[in-house]
Amino acid sequence: MRRLRYILQSNYVIKIITILLFVIDIIYTNYHCFKSKYDEDNTEFIGIVTNYELKEDKIVIEIKGYEKLIVNYKYNDEIFNKLSYGDKILVKGKLYVPNKNSNFNAFNYQKYLYYKKIYYIVNASSIDKIQNNKNYFYTIKNILYKKIENMKSSDYIKTLLFCDNSLSKDVKDSYRINGISHLFSVSGMHINFFISILFWYLNKITFNKRIKFIINDIFIILYLILFPSASLFRCAIMSILFSIDFIFKLKIKKIDILFLTLLFSIIINPFIIYDLGYIYSYIVTFFLILSSNKLKKMNRLSKIIYISILSFIVSIPITIYNSYEVNIISVLLNIFLVPIISIIILPLTIVTFIFPIFDNVLFLFTSLLESISLFISKIDITKIIFPKPSIIIIVIYYLVIIFSYRNRKYLLIIVFLFMGIYIYPYLNNSFKVVMFDVGEGDSYLIKYPNNKGNILIDTGFNEYRMKNEIISHLKSIGIRKLDYLIITHGDEDHMGEAITLVNNFKVDKVIFNIGEYQTLEKELIKVLDKKKIKYYNNLKQLNIDKYKLYFLNTKIYDNENDNSNVIYFNYKNFKFLFMGDASVKREMDILDKYNLINIDLLKVGHHGSKTSSSKKFIDEVNPKYSLISVGKNNRYGHPNKEVLNNLEKTKIYRTDIDGSIMYKIKNNKFKIETCSPWEGEYKWMK
Repeated sequence: MRRLRYILQSNYVIKIITILLFVIDIIYTNYHCFKSKYDEDNTEFIGIVTNYELKEDKIVIEIKGYEKLIVNYKYNDEIFNKLSYGDKILVKGKLYVPNKNSNFNAFNYQKYLYYKKIYYIVNASSIDKIQNNKNYFYTIKNILYKKIENMKSSDYIKTLLFCDNSLSKDVKDSYRINGISHLFSVSGMHINFFISILFWYLNKITFNKRIKFIINDIFIILYLILFPSASLFRCAIMSILFSIDFIFKLKIKKIDILFLTLLFSIIINPFIIYDLGYIYSYIVTFFLILSSNKLKKMNRLSKIIYISILSFIVSIPITIYNSYEVNIISVLLNIFLVPIISIIILPLTIVTFIFPIFDNVLFLFTSLLESISLFISKIDITKIIFPKPSIIIIVIYYLVIIFSYRNRKYLLIIVFLFMGIYIYPYLNNSFKVVMFDVGEGDSYLIKYPNNKGNILIDTGFNEYRMKNEIISHLKSIGIRKLDYLIITHGDEDHMGEAITLVNNFKVDKVIFNIGEYQTLEKELIKVLDKKKIKYYNNLKQLNIDKYKLYFLNTKIYDNENDNSNVIYFNYKNFKFLFMGDASVKREMDILDKYNLINIDLLKVGHHGSKTSSSKKFIDEVNPKYSLISVGKNNRYGHPNKEVLNNLEKTKIYRTDIDGSIMYKIKNNKFKIETCSPWEGEYKWMK
């Protein structure tokens, strides 16, 4: 015991062991070849229901058999109403490996599931219950969920008490944008509140602190078993370690207990270090412990202000790395909302769960909170966009903060780091053309060096991809506004998300094609007028810094496809041609009017349809690389085999196969990168 106490009281032993294990864990989880217990030929799966929910028109069920699986099943009232936690079900269906992200810097669903030790998804053809729940913990969980299922404020009870964030996507996004989402995940603040209630009751029963700590730990462990979450997992381990330290009088420093928490977390679950909730919870707790002496000297209000500012500062790199923007108003919101959540909302949630008569009161408060958050999240002036920083920059950032506890002058380095990250896009001299994967549609980015010109050609017709992938990508590379949105023509698959774009991202000017405005174009113009965004049509050329984009207009046609904006430009002797949905007829008119040869990068017309890309046109323009934006297994049969034959001398990139494609030019050299959802599948599949 003395030797153990000596080791635990050492200043460096725990820290060194934890850091070494952390590095080993990163190597292990990223390079170890994991073997799935299932085989792709399996079509029947038996497992225990650990979670289930409705998502749009399907039931999504998580089951635990030989390993965890995600099951997707078409919505069925009878099946859904019969499900409960702990039921054993038989699933018949087909296994498939979840896809990676197909657009750069977008959410990687495959990796997300991988870190949760889920390697396959089942598309179910049938689901049958073969045994009702027999587990006591699942029985308790079913009773708790049944109690609240008809309550208006059930989503907040699930979120604040059951570690089950059931809030609507718009509300969750608003909380994330405003930097207050951590207030709605069960972590330190919530656990401390629950423990304070527990200790208040125990003080009436016993004065024995050991008994109190043991009961407290049992409560947290049971809570964790019922409602597992990464942030609660961190709280549970840390609480148990504090109890052990008190009972055995080991006198371990708080900071070393936190390191031990990480050490045991990694041993129990090596993938825990990739959980965003755990990362936020651990980082904030780490710096709060470093500030504990300072916090002891503050009154309650000063503590709230200090903790809010500190939490904001230390969470910035994680937020930027994942969301590419920071909302500076989040500091004020946290100062304002922490006491409201902890003093009003959280206690009221517990009271409402026990006494449902207060449901309307809680619903009133949470509805007001949502309205405020949704309103503030739409205020753009408080948001600062940063490009995605490197891991090295993030490590330096945290080291500087740690050193600043001894010398405040180090904080100046943080200012320079922020300035460096912020201005980097204005120093980056690379030119990029990006073809986004938007399914059966078009959307292309042209980014000139040093942020001197950012152009988006078309928007596709997928709201999720626009909000969460295209706009996200723009932010991730430091684009804070689009100088131009060019609409090639008024078809839905080309401009269906134009309104979504201008409502969620800054656009300076919009350019339409020749001919009369179509229905979607007229709807967009109403929004542009309201936002006072300038728009033009029938342009001949566009000046971008010292470069020009040429619109190859020939005449006005009797169909919208042939009236497409066809765009040609030259960047440092690299030639680019974007054909919109122009047909063979328009191609011939372009060849008659313009001299186009040896094109470096061709955006193939009309998604590779047989109506475009005639052999004569392709032979004349002679492209080195051809881009085809096309949806996987689309109903139109794009791209057409004859078109592919016409393009056989070129290198073809397709979004249905290659995902997003980036053509980058730097120092007169170019390279092409792809973001295929099919590449780099799990190592055990190779």
